[in-house]
Amino acid sequence: MSNPWVIDQVHITIRLVLALFLGGLIGFEREVSSHAAGLRTHILVCVGSSLVMLLSMYGFSAFVNEVNVRLDPSRLAAQVISGIGFLGAGTIIFNGRSITGLTTAASLWVVAGIGLAVGAGFYYPAILVCFMVLISLWILNKVEHKYFNGKKVRVLKIQAADQPGTLGVITTLLGKQNVDIRKITLEEHEDPDKPNQVQITFHVTIPKPPIIAAVLEGINQIQGVTGVTIEKSKN
Repeated sequence: MSNPWVIDQVHITIRLVLALFLGGLIGFEREVSSHAAGLRTHILVCVGSSLVMLLSMYGFSAFVNEVNVRLDPSRLAAQVISGIGFLGAGTIIFNGRSITGLTTAASLWVVAGIGLAVGAGFYYPAILVCFMVLISLWILNKVEHKYFNGKKVRVLKIQAADQPGTLGVITTLLGKQNVDIRKITLEEHEDPDKPNQVQITFHVTIPKPPIIAAVLEGINQIQGVTGVTIEKSKN
């Protein structure tokens, strides 16, 4: 391509297909992990960003020779980076003491950058960043779960009969397992089939993931407890 303002259809196709592939790789990881923005969302963001970059660089080539026109290939690209924020914000959820979706929002932002890079023909950095993101999402996620999992706040929900002493027994059991209680809420559980029931919600940090089964089993054996669940936040 001797003229920097002109691109043929073959190179346009290569860039858009590569954007689809790279965005799809990251989106596939998010899809497998059951996050809000998955395969299709990441593909759309990456291909769309690549298209905007192509449009910014080559879409106005007819005006290159105009005296009063000065083309700026980075103008539309800059708007993509700032505009992708609304999509990332939609994946972030604030729930009590925890915030989820930050990693997915960051992956969308990076995918937008990858799409822009591919659209500009910046292939090597785009491919390198794609694999760096995949390493961060796959390998570092396993490292995080192995070494830092205990620092995450988990939500422990317990349904029990409304009787005195139940809360004390549960907190004693959690204390013996070295479970750190951050917050406790108690509310009536409205179920016509199970009258006089309450739901106790604990926000806790568990020192070692293997003890979760023992904690759940111990709570389930407490007299009056009819159900227990534990939820882990996802980024």
